[in-house]
Amino acid sequence: MGIISWIILGALAGWVASMIMGKNGSMGAIANIVVGIVGAFIGGFVMSQIGGYEVTGFNVTSFLVALVGAVILLAIMSMFNKGRVK
Repeated sequence: MGIISWIILGALAGWVASMIMGKNGSMGAIANIVVGIVGAFIGGFVMSQIGGYEVTGFNVTSFLVALVGAVILLAIMSMFNKGRVK
């Protein structure tokens, strides 16, 4: 997968994950891309540990893996941010 594909997949996964987690208003486009790309790595790692699919290209399965990873990342980030004043 090329860099453009990673950016597009990351942007889509990060955007949908931010809507699921209720953080869409506080995140910008760059944050969505970063969360989606890091989420793809996290999702790929989690799915490889349980014997599932990994991120293999620009397809629906890879999007779902990246989405799961992005939701996990946003959940972890919100746990650390609960005690902080916004």
